[in-house]
Amino acid sequence: MKAMRLAIPVILTTILIVSCRKIEKLPPEPYVEFRSFAVFDTTDILGNAARAGRLKFYFEDGDGDLGLPLPSDGLSFDTINLFFSLYRKIDGDMTPVDENDPLKPTGYRIPYMEREGQNKILKGTISVTFLYFTWSQADILRYDFYIKDRAGNESNTSSTPEIDISVNETYR
Repeated sequence: MKAMRLAIPVILTTILIVSCRKIEKLPPEPYVEFRSFAVFDTTDILGNAARAGRLKFYFEDGDGDLGLPLPSDGLSFDTINLFFSLYRKIDGDMTPVDENDPLKPTGYRIPYMEREGQNKILKGTISVTFLYFTWSQADILRYDFYIKDRAGNESNTSSTPEIDISVNETYR
């Protein structure tokens, strides 16, 4: 009985110490990191043959305010929170493309995300697929990309390696 009286406070103290871990802290600005880009053949929703590329990147957001809700009024101006710049290899140099380049992606919308509880940090991997309907054997591309959270904080800019979209391959 005496041992039991001593063991209960020791067990409770151990449980409290283990359960009171410090909450991880990250800056409020999002962070992105390129993981991979895969080029492959596919079919669009109409059954047309197409070339595709799938970008995968890691993200972190310290205050957990990533993603945009669907616009309820149709007047919301913040509809894009994943931004891309496209570069083509021209005469051996990676050159930014013109606004009317057929391979230039528009911005994308990351859906609304929110965590419950005290720790609001969001971490994960996002995949984005690009369809290429007009491309040539000479097309070598690179993407720069960044994200913006609901508070307007912009992440760092990350880049893909040079991508030859005429070859089915995964770039890391």
